[in-house]
Amino acid sequence: MTEEGKARRLPRRTYEKELLRLQTELVKLQEWVRAQGARLVVVFEGRDAAGKGGTIKRVTEHLNPRVARIAALPTPTERERTQWYFQRYVEQLPAGGEIVLFDRSWYNRAGVEHVMGFCTHEEYRLFLHQCPIFERMLVEDGILLRKYWFSVSDEEQLDRFRRRLDDPLRRWKLSPMDLESVTRWEAYSRAKDEMFVHTDITEAPWFVVESDDKRRARVNMIAHLLDSVPYRRPEEAPSILALPPRPPSTGYQRPPRDLQTYVPDHAAGL
Repeated sequence: MTEEGKARRLPRRTYEKELLRLQTELVKLQEWVRAQGARLVVVFEGRDAAGKGGTIKRVTEHLNPRVARIAALPTPTERERTQWYFQRYVEQLPAGGEIVLFDRSWYNRAGVEHVMGFCTHEEYRLFLHQCPIFERMLVEDGILLRKYWFSVSDEEQLDRFRRRLDDPLRRWKLSPMDLESVTRWEAYSRAKDEMFVHTDITEAPWFVVESDDKRRARVNMIAHLLDSVPYRRPEEAPSILALPPRPPSTGYQRPPRDLQTYVPDHAAGL
C-alpha cells in the first residue's frame, strides 16, 4: 500500500466501533431472514489475498451457524466433473430462513479455471452464456442474491503474500496456485473484465469493494449488504426471553469430583 493509502487507512478505534454496530444489525438481519423464511445468497469473489475470507469471518462472527453458513467448495470430484457445472452449487443454496455465504462460487469457471486452463474454451463460453440465465432463475424464484468483487492492487497483493509467507499461522492460506497468480496478473484482469461484461446484469449486479484497506472494505461491504436488504427487527416475545427462577433443591447429591477426568490446568503454569 502506498504512503497515501496508509494515511487513509480507517483508524482501528473507528473501525471496531462501526464493525460492532454493523454486526448488531447483521443479527437483526438474520432474525428477519429466519422469521420471514427468506433466502439470502452472498457471493464473495476477487483476487487471491483480496480480503474475502476476513470479511466473511466478520459477517458470521455473531451469527447462528444454523441460519448463516459458509459454502467453500473443494476441487470437484471425478463424478462432479461429469455433472452440469452449476449442479454442485445448487445443492448449497439456502432453504427458507437461511443465509449462505459463498467463499468463491460458480465464478471459479470464469476466473481460475479459465486462466489456469482447467476448463476448455467451449466450457468457458458456455458458462458466460448460462450464468446470467442461472442467476435470473434464482432471483425470479425469490432468492436475494448479492455479488461482491473484492478489488486489490498488485502492490498490496504482493505485500500480503509476503506477510503470509513470514507468518506460520497464515502460511496455510498460500498455495502454489496463489503464488502463480502473481505472474498472471493481466490474465486475471482480462478474465474479470470479460466476466463483468456478461454477468453484471440488472437482476444481479456486481458490487466492487475496494479492499487495499481491509478495515474499510469490511465495513463498506457489510453496510452495503444491510442497506440492500429490506429487513426489519422481528417482534420480540419478552415472555419467551424471561429468565425463569431456579427451582429449590430436592436434595440430589452430585458424585465426587475425583471420579471424573479433568483437563489439566495449563493456564496455571503461564
